[in-house]
Amino acid sequence: MTRFGYTLMTEQSGPKDLVRYAVSAEEHGFDFEVCSDHFSPWLTSQGHAPNAWAVLGAVAHATEQVDLYTYVTCPTMRYHPAVVAQQAATVQILSDGRFTLGLGSGENLNEHVVGKGWPAIAQRQDMLREAIKIIRELFGGRLVNWRGDFFQVDSARLWDVPEVAVGIALAVGGQKAVEKFAKLADHLVAVQPDKGLVDAWHGARQAANGAEGGRVIGQIPVCWDPDRDTAIERAHDQFRWFGGGWSVNADLPTPAGFAGATQYVRPEDVAASIPCGPDLDAIVEAVRPYWEAGFTDVALIQIGDEQQELFLAEAAEPLLKALRAAAS
Repeated sequence: MTRFGYTLMTEQSGPKDLVRYAVSAEEHGFDFEVCSDHFSPWLTSQGHAPNAWAVLGAVAHATEQVDLYTYVTCPTMRYHPAVVAQQAATVQILSDGRFTLGLGSGENLNEHVVGKGWPAIAQRQDMLREAIKIIRELFGGRLVNWRGDFFQVDSARLWDVPEVAVGIALAVGGQKAVEKFAKLADHLVAVQPDKGLVDAWHGARQAANGAEGGRVIGQIPVCWDPDRDTAIERAHDQFRWFGGGWSVNADLPTPAGFAGATQYVRPEDVAASIPCGPDLDAIVEAVRPYWEAGFTDVALIQIGDEQQELFLAEAAEPLLKALRAAAS
């Protein structure tokens, strides 16, 4: 059965607000929560970028049942993989086994800030493969020494290892990436409801490990509001970058770059790709392609910090009821 989640959108909300929304989302029936991990928002109008791992630690302590994911962390530039392993193990302990480590090859917007440049996609994927291997080694609780093509680890050990192993979910966007990463991850993160990609992942996992392909996690933005015009205006102001696609968005370095790249995107263009307004049926139909493509988990992004509390209080429960009825 498909599970439906809530997105802790660090780009549009401050840390205390995110923890409050996390508690409310659990109370209103969401199955899981994903947390973005950015150093910068895509657009200045979003206005926030608290540290995801500090937020997740607080959320793990404040919630009781919802599963938690990073969606997603890049463990290769802004963070060394040994640090990511320690962060993930700690959050897993704090959450009593509810955490899954979502990983990806990163975005220039967040990773260039440490002054190491921005490698081409092939190198970023090679770095990610090596980082995952290091993280897996450290999760074992052993003393780890590593000399690889991109990283070194010197006598490192995780002293607090969770009883429940941390699962790894990996953001993958094409067949070549499936072939590279199917052996290394437990679950798939995908940005589009592509059944071919999902089937390829499951097939590659079965061939590589004789194992099922795990969960398939997706995410979709919505802009619920009692007034449709207000919702369209807010979605255009804060989320017009979404239509650029991963191949563009991964390489833009600053919010100014995203603003320039989206200066000709019209409100009606955004409304055509993101369900806006009070119509819950429209949201259900926008999510439908994900469960039809085989996604097990779909996280909703409610656009705009100013409307989170009203969305959770008024729309979340009837929307979840409608989604579950349609998906079953």
